[in-house]
Amino acid sequence: MPEMLSPGVYIQEINSGPRPIEGVGTAMAALVGFAASGPINKPILITSWEQYVDTFGGTQSDGLKNGYMDGSYLGYSVYGYFNNGGRRCYVIRLPHNASTSGDKTAVANKALPELQVATRASKAIPALTFQAKGDPQSDISIEITQPTNDDAGEGGFNLRIKMDDTEEFFENLVPGKPGKGSKGRSVVEAVQTSKFISVVLEEKANTTLAERAPELGVHVIKTNTSLALAQVQPGTFIGNVNDRSGLEGLEVLEDVTMVAVPDLMAMYEQGLIDRDGVKAVQLAMINHCERMMDRMAIIDPLPELKPQEVKKWREKETNYDSKYAALYYPWVKVADSKGKPIAIPPSALMAGLWSRSDGERGVHKAPANEVVRGALNPVYEITTGEQDTLNPIGVNCIRTFTNRGVRVWGARTLSSDASWRYINVRRLFNYVQKSLYYGTQWVVFEPNDTNLWERVKRDVNAFLSQVWRDGALFGKTQQEAFYVQVDEKNNPEEARDLGQLNISIGLSPVKPAEFVRLTFYQKMQSE
Repeated sequence: MPEMLSPGVYIQEINSGPRPIEGVGTAMAALVGFAASGPINKPILITSWEQYVDTFGGTQSDGLKNGYMDGSYLGYSVYGYFNNGGRRCYVIRLPHNASTSGDKTAVANKALPELQVATRASKAIPALTFQAKGDPQSDISIEITQPTNDDAGEGGFNLRIKMDDTEEFFENLVPGKPGKGSKGRSVVEAVQTSKFISVVLEEKANTTLAERAPELGVHVIKTNTSLALAQVQPGTFIGNVNDRSGLEGLEVLEDVTMVAVPDLMAMYEQGLIDRDGVKAVQLAMINHCERMMDRMAIIDPLPELKPQEVKKWREKETNYDSKYAALYYPWVKVADSKGKPIAIPPSALMAGLWSRSDGERGVHKAPANEVVRGALNPVYEITTGEQDTLNPIGVNCIRTFTNRGVRVWGARTLSSDASWRYINVRRLFNYVQKSLYYGTQWVVFEPNDTNLWERVKRDVNAFLSQVWRDGALFGKTQQEAFYVQVDEKNNPEEARDLGQLNISIGLSPVKPAEFVRLTFYQKMQSE
């Protein structure tokens, strides 16, 4: 009421209609991993692939930036996210070279993606990891050939390293076993993964390598521990909210709705984190989403698991149970920067597909029976019989269908509660809850009387009516689709004395037609 002290006309505006409640966004992913450059442990909003390359890409010898980094899936994941319909995301670059010694051990070999050569030092000399810059043929020649002896052992190989006039030949090396070089130098350890071969030499090579590094165009990174102790700790991915680092640092980002960590699998493939470490990080993802209650974790399976193996991994080894998480299997093959197939974890591509489905149909539509853009094919072609064993335990399959491309053929969470079986149901409630959370902030400290109750009920009803009209709620009428209760029954005097206003809301979400049953019968001529 305006203060009237002198004669005149006074204007007062009264808002008699409902306060519009605006729906929050549902398609904001947070992608966590390793990149060649860019801010570390700082969420950066990215709205296009080009912006990602400019922010996080590494500079090539021709001066141009490349968004892909060998040993990391983050670049492929970001590209796949935007290619599948994602419009914006946060990218969190983890400490570049994560290890037990303060994040200093090299994650990948950029110039020679098939080989990583390292030297292990004594306590007095730090370990060294090196990788060739520019054209490796002019500076260093590394050759891997079949073992000389047929019975060298499983995975055996010969290794020849040339640096100018210096040459070292290692014959019949076997992953996991020591060996001797042509000049007597020992191989302490040889480890072969699907991405590279790591050869750890004894300390005699250190001095020469360190002194010759500049003229050979070799990049040397010093560490405080040997490569063979070197591991990526789960804490590197998890981080903490105080430092705003890792997964926990996402707590300050209120608009995040999807969380994916594709490079967790890159580190596992390279032997830098074990299966227990993978589980620890994935549990941290799930715990984060459950605590925030407004986002979902998209989990990747371990690489190269066959259908029966992923079933065992899901049921026995991990045994996750959460309505805030979803798992997709198998990995998918996409084209790398040279046009060759490379298998990558599916999580970020699924996040982009969720975003696309939200934009085209709405968050209430199950993000399934949708084409995975950019996917050449799944790593494993899953049969209907195999999916019969995976779908009931919450493993969403990616399958190839004749004349229909590569599609997502599942829409389940990892929850054992049938009420929260479907991804779209969980995400619809996330959307409604968060929209109403922000849309009712004006209520705080208002007089808690029947007038307030009616105003709140009116506003919430108006919002949910629109949700129902958009097709997100089941029912022929609004009364069948939802209810809003704000009265003396749920706001008795004792609750009001405590300063509480209770608003009870019931929703009837639309659930996907996961199983379509066609019933046939033979029509008789007389009928």
